[in-house]
Amino acid sequence: MTGRRRTRSTFLPGLLTRHARKGVLSAGTAVACASFLAGCGVVPGTTGDAGGGTITVMTWAPQSTKATNKPGMPAFAHAYARWINAKGGINGRKLNVLTCNDHNDSVAAAKCARRAAKENVVAVVGSYSQYADSFFPSLEGAGIPYLGGYGATNAEFTSPLSYPVNGGQPALLAGLGSALAECGPVALIRPDTIAGDQLPPLLDSGLKAGGHRASNDQRAVEDATEYDGQAERALRTTSTDGADQGCVVPALGDRNGTFMDSFRRAREDYPEVRTATVLGSVDQTVIDATGGASGPYEGSYITGWYPVASDPRWDGMKQVIREQAFGDNRIDPADAGVQTTWIAYTVFRQIVESLGDGEVSADTVAEALDDGLKVTTGGLTPTLRWRFQDKLAAVGFPRLVNANVTLQVVREGRLVSARKGFVDTTRTLENADVNY
Repeated sequence: MTGRRRTRSTFLPGLLTRHARKGVLSAGTAVACASFLAGCGVVPGTTGDAGGGTITVMTWAPQSTKATNKPGMPAFAHAYARWINAKGGINGRKLNVLTCNDHNDSVAAAKCARRAAKENVVAVVGSYSQYADSFFPSLEGAGIPYLGGYGATNAEFTSPLSYPVNGGQPALLAGLGSALAECGPVALIRPDTIAGDQLPPLLDSGLKAGGHRASNDQRAVEDATEYDGQAERALRTTSTDGADQGCVVPALGDRNGTFMDSFRRAREDYPEVRTATVLGSVDQTVIDATGGASGPYEGSYITGWYPVASDPRWDGMKQVIREQAFGDNRIDPADAGVQTTWIAYTVFRQIVESLGDGEVSADTVAEALDDGLKVTTGGLTPTLRWRFQDKLAAVGFPRLVNANVTLQVVREGRLVSARKGFVDTTRTLENADVNY
């Protein structure tokens, strides 16, 4: 399947509305219902008596794999549950968090989703997986909302049961491309996977918006132990223009560090080039580990979804970590995955509170969202509201409601804001040539 483009879903956003979930069951869903003890009369995700009981949700992410790992997301979800339950729960209801390891594997991702349906969770909250095509069918069949996914796949911006809190890779790469429009030649080093195939047109949309030609697309094995060949090729590609300094953009997730080791060795034989990437591939701990101010990331532009980790708007999340996860080295407050999980649970709490003493189920959670509930995140994102189709539906992202990114830069070894406030990439994405 390497190198194949994913076929864009052909369903119309909103087709699987709450009305469809209540009144129209497909043959597949009818069969699935048979597995529940009470039959199809029970809405998946029901918590029990209205105004009491336990709310069960799930958070999943890959852990202990050879490629991308996000152990801080499920770890923080458990910490959040301990914290909110110590405060009396949400509207008097205890929050029960189930976690699942998707192992960076399509089969495991599907198993996580089937478990979510079996356990009657009311939502999957603040999760990461590259295998949306494997897990969404089970979630959609059971009517379970996917709230606050990491944004690793385009499918998260098309499924009518997906409620993303950020702009995912589309916004990050479009924003980064805009920031690099003044560079000389640009080389993108990305995984040779279906998810990796989605990256070049997004980066190029930002480059083209700034009058820059498309990047040089370099595929690489996702879990390689060295990238000497890719580093040499990237340097050759970006150092051919003597007038303008070239830019190298590694987008290899957890393997960015491995690439930068190879890049650091190879760059001594080439003219100076600049590096740039997206948050999630690099954070402050990575910058420190690679030499800080004397390392390869000094001067790099990095786009993120949220304010820098030192911003006081993160104080609420840090309080949860201090009170419930002090010393848990899996949870890094600067990690974009942990931050996304915090925002997703912040949104989920407001959804449950909006239901008052009424039933909390997968159906009522989705209904509240589909009815246009507006939620705030303390300034970490704009006010969020999901509609069946939003501004970016025309380019295949009907569920993308937050296209804002932040532009950060590494100065004297520290990741700091390069520009005040957010950059809205909506217009750039509207002109993107995305054909998936």
